[in-house]
Amino acid sequence: MIKVEAVVIRERVETVIDAVEHETGHVGVTVVEAIGHGRQRGVTHEYRGRVFESRFLPKALLTFVVEDGIAPAVVAAIADAARSGNESGDGIVWTSRVDNVTHNRTGIRLEELEVG
Repeated sequence: MIKVEAVVIRERVETVIDAVEHETGHVGVTVVEAIGHGRQRGVTHEYRGRVFESRFLPKALLTFVVEDGIAPAVVAAIADAARSGNESGDGIVWTSRVDNVTHNRTGIRLEELEVG
């Protein structure tokens, strides 16, 4: 199993989730609200003649746990759907291997489930 995690701008969360479902058929996701910055180190705003810096920008952390075979397609769908057209600040996506993914309700390992 592969855990695919992505930090995306909040406005793109639904678009990214829909793209992953449409491209791969995978429907499970966890979304956590987050704040952060990358290379751009935040943004500056001007309000009533004063300049304000926002170091941390609103983001969302999406986590998908998927079968090894569809992980590259999930990453591609996320990267494509998260792209806003701005110069920077669209987020990042990464993968890591996970072991022993078990459903809390049934105690059954995810790898043992028959998907129908």
